[in-house]
Amino acid sequence: MRQLLFLSLIMVSAAFMECSSQPPKSPRVSAEGKDVSVAYGQPSKRGRVIFGQLEPYGKVWRTGANEATEITFKKDVTFGGQPVKAGTYTLFTIPNENEWTVILNPELKQWGAYGYDKIKGKDLPHVNVPAKKLDSPVEKLTLSFDANNSLVIEWDQTHVEVPIQSS
Repeated sequence: MRQLLFLSLIMVSAAFMECSSQPPKSPRVSAEGKDVSVAYGQPSKRGRVIFGQLEPYGKVWRTGANEATEITFKKDVTFGGQPVKAGTYTLFTIPNENEWTVILNPELKQWGAYGYDKIKGKDLPHVNVPAKKLDSPVEKLTLSFDANNSLVIEWDQTHVEVPIQSS
């Protein structure tokens, strides 16, 4: 009996070690721009149709995986034409086929968008930006900053840009 218990303990420990050594399916990554940075969970497409199916059109999305995406402005900026004070904000979006709504909210450490309805009263003014269709799909959700310091969001066959200008 003791040997069976000992063997079971070894097997459970080995399985736990194997699972914990696997990289996460959606690792937390970051991108840096001029006086701005973003940190987000990076999911992969893995053969799925992302927008309109996995992420339904017209619904608030955490813009990443796991913990909601956070964007930090080191200085006051204009974000998509709206003034934003320096600080860190949770970044949500509402994807649609031809236009996205981009939302900044000062409530940090949100898990996904599950509690969004409770905090949406704190939203900064929403920004609407066009969504463009890419010729070829992007496998991993990618948030980056282009040469003009615009926030660029790409995943599957969708490309969205939000202009950022220092105040």
